[in-house]
Amino acid sequence: MRTKLFQKDRLAVTISMALGATMLPAAGAMAQDAALEEVVVTGIRGSLDRSMDMKRDAQGVVDAISAEDIGKMPDTNLAESLQRITGVSIDRQNGEGSRVTVRGFGPDYNVVTLNGRQMPAANIEATSASASRSFDFANLAAESVSAVEIYKTGRADLPTGGIGSVINIRTARPLEQDDMVLNLGAKTTHDTSAGDNGDSLTPELSGIFSTKFADDTIGVAVTGSYSKRDSGYAKSETPSGWYTIPGGQGDWGSVAPDNPNFVNPPQEGDVYSMPRGIGYAFGEVQRERTNAQVTLQWAPRDNFEATLDYTYAEQDVEQQYNAMGAWFNGIPLSGSFTEGPESGGVVAPIVYTDGSGADVTFNAGDWGSINENNSVGLNLVWDPSENLTLEFDYHNSTAENGAKDGRGTNNTIAGVQFNRAATTVNYGKDLPTTSFTFIDGQDFDPAQMLTSGTSFRNSFMKHDIEQTRFAGTFDVDAGPFKSIDFGVGFTESTNRSAYAVAERGTWGGYGTPADYDDSIFVRKSMAGALDQFGSADSADMTPYYYAADFDGMLNAISAIAARDIAAGTGEAISPCGTVLCVDDDFTTDRTVVEQQQSAYTQFNLAWEDVPMPMNLVLGLRLENTLVDARSKVPTYDSISWTGDNEFDANATGETIERREGAYANFLPNIDFDIALTEDVVARASVSKTITRPGFGDIQGGQTINPRLRFNGGTSNLGNPDLDPFESTNFDLSAEWYYGEGSYVSAGYYRKDVKNFIGQTSYQETTFDLAHPFNGPRYQAAVAALEAAGEEVNATSVRTYLNTEYGEPFTGSAEAGDPAAVFTVITPVNAEDATIDGFEVAVQHMFGDSGFGGIVNFTTVDGDIAYDNYNTNKGEGVDNQFALLGLSDSFNVVGFYDKNGIQARIAYNWRDNFLTGTFDGNGERNPVYTEAYGQWDANASYDIQDNLSVFVEGINLTNETQRLHGRHENMMIGTIQTGARYNLGVRYSF
Repeated sequence: MRTKLFQKDRLAVTISMALGATMLPAAGAMAQDAALEEVVVTGIRGSLDRSMDMKRDAQGVVDAISAEDIGKMPDTNLAESLQRITGVSIDRQNGEGSRVTVRGFGPDYNVVTLNGRQMPAANIEATSASASRSFDFANLAAESVSAVEIYKTGRADLPTGGIGSVINIRTARPLEQDDMVLNLGAKTTHDTSAGDNGDSLTPELSGIFSTKFADDTIGVAVTGSYSKRDSGYAKSETPSGWYTIPGGQGDWGSVAPDNPNFVNPPQEGDVYSMPRGIGYAFGEVQRERTNAQVTLQWAPRDNFEATLDYTYAEQDVEQQYNAMGAWFNGIPLSGSFTEGPESGGVVAPIVYTDGSGADVTFNAGDWGSINENNSVGLNLVWDPSENLTLEFDYHNSTAENGAKDGRGTNNTIAGVQFNRAATTVNYGKDLPTTSFTFIDGQDFDPAQMLTSGTSFRNSFMKHDIEQTRFAGTFDVDAGPFKSIDFGVGFTESTNRSAYAVAERGTWGGYGTPADYDDSIFVRKSMAGALDQFGSADSADMTPYYYAADFDGMLNAISAIAARDIAAGTGEAISPCGTVLCVDDDFTTDRTVVEQQQSAYTQFNLAWEDVPMPMNLVLGLRLENTLVDARSKVPTYDSISWTGDNEFDANATGETIERREGAYANFLPNIDFDIALTEDVVARASVSKTITRPGFGDIQGGQTINPRLRFNGGTSNLGNPDLDPFESTNFDLSAEWYYGEGSYVSAGYYRKDVKNFIGQTSYQETTFDLAHPFNGPRYQAAVAALEAAGEEVNATSVRTYLNTEYGEPFTGSAEAGDPAAVFTVITPVNAEDATIDGFEVAVQHMFGDSGFGGIVNFTTVDGDIAYDNYNTNKGEGVDNQFALLGLSDSFNVVGFYDKNGIQARIAYNWRDNFLTGTFDGNGERNPVYTEAYGQWDANASYDIQDNLSVFVEGINLTNETQRLHGRHENMMIGTIQTGARYNLGVRYSF
């Protein structure tokens, strides 16, 4: 514990009352008159005390995490700190906290601000253009953050976009600090999952310097951090998803109810799914993160303060992976299924043998990406009079994410061996086991291995936000009216998301095995790579896999291409000639500009001199949004008959298509709290909040699927005129602050959400393309074949037309061919849903013993659940609507903080939840993430007042994650990442 004296002047009071970057609602209660002595408690207990005070003094439902000291957040990752808060769950990437879910609403439903300013986010996907608005907390180092606040109820003075919450990240300001602060930290990380391409120990360095001078009128703060983390993963997966079949119906891969080769075959009334393949993947990730922030403050008078800041964040990520697997062609030989109820239900394979005779694949990938964030902001606070505070805030922030080089943002080269006869998988284990049967008793043999197809993907996103805000507070202090907050703002958000793929479809093999040196394919232990699963070394698991060398395959492919071109029998294999690379000419390229104009007012009332003091906040925010969406779309001029039931539209070029939309929202809020006793506070809040549609739904263009059938094709059309998701929120809670640093809180929340996005369809003759089927020339061909006594079918008719009119036979409006009919699929606001639940939290300090603990849990329930028995199949059947991410969560934390020793152990648990409604092959199947719990711990010791050493452990028990489909046996992914440990030292002046 340490003490300090400080003077709170008029400027500090007005700043704490200001809006946005320097005045968030939870800070308003900090304003006091001059000359106070305050005991500042640092460490774990100090952090919890400050967080509790923020919660107690806030208007509405607010939770917070405060730094234990300058440069020391409770966890090394912000998302991992946030998961300790009641109602907050996280998603993990490579074993590290990435994105947050609040009260069941996932990352796209939460808005992240930095010092009150909305932050852009740049996300990329592996095989498509990203539509996500979510912010990745892995971009920001925890050392530069002083506090994180989560606003679970709507307020007029908060940015819009978060039905789940608004999450504000606060950084330290120099004029709020001691005369000088210097904090330096260094640590090394040991990630037990790091592989051959990584280092067993990686560094992390951080520093914070803050000072003020010229009679405390000028302040300068500089923070910086650099960290390198090498990690890895190993997993089993069903990369192509599952194919769902009603029992008793013949279909791809179906099993007849009386099939004697299967135990408990699916019966009529059952629903089951068959795997499209099995795979095992082994990846490595090397991430370098650089963060920096410079803050300049100038307060020449007590009634004026200017703050200029610049924030930079960069993640440089390299990834490599190897995979071994087999695809299934739906040839069931034998096996067994789970028993279903007599009335019918969902059943799944236990053991399944597929007789597809083809290849075993040995994929390899190697790529890199850079995610860069820049933000420049200016904030001015001025008190023109004792009763009026005015604020101006401007920032321009950019996030950009894309490929480092010609490898793209994701790629794969497929190695193959063509001697597989059958494959048996046991799905009755957490990690399915696989064994292969080879032709003529053969086995894996590098001498028979070569490559087949390749795919190099290029995903890009850039998001700019320019935001200007004028705000103020007028102190009324007339009876219960204490103050009026008001403000206007303008925000322009520009998001560009793009994608291209350079793919070679040489899946039957490229060259011969003799073209590839045997050393390219290296045998490795399956049990050694998947050591967290007992089944990995069982008798029915193939004992090893082959890791293909990416560069070796790349060079061999280039040599074959160069040889074939020199011989006059080959051609370029990529945009880079004989070297595989990505295509920089994006085939998906969409830009959405959203202009938001807002105005708000908020009346703050308080009854203080009554037996039970009360506060009432009445707010209204008006917001108007204009949407300008532009997309690059292909243009087509004709349709050719290319296969028996395959018709291909012929592209002629590209054009930019533009569509617009607009919506206005009235967002009121009422927050009421009453002190039932000196230690008990009750709250009630009602508000409206919105979340904007994903960028993919509001894209400006219309695209067609270039592959048609005899009866037409499909087309996708964006809808920039979609309304945002709109939630009416109700909160009731009570808090009992029964001791120093100790409280109990319980609350009920409900969110009535409308405008969830579904799909509708209609038919039109898009582009007026003449279809070659069933026109006059087609009818004449049928008549000629019949007259000649020949069989009439798709092959004979197409052959006749190719001979008569040239190959491929192409539709012609002049010849009278009818225009092709397209089913246009477009997003619409279609669904409503209700989410409700309870939040309970207990924080207790055991007197002066130094010990304390936290327990909290949240329940989340929704009125729309996924029906696993519904196959989603049939003419005109839409994909089921269901709410994603709904799950209960639980946290328990125990700590000790005394005599220079700080120690904490925490357990975080999240129940199973629905992750998606499409699986790996675009099939309409659910994907569930199973329940997951993780133990973390950290401890530090103060060698001196300003010198401490610390150790941290994350995922101490090496927990694994698992995803499944309609049934637990329908494994989607089973993943191990491992534990990681940090050892470091921190020095402060």
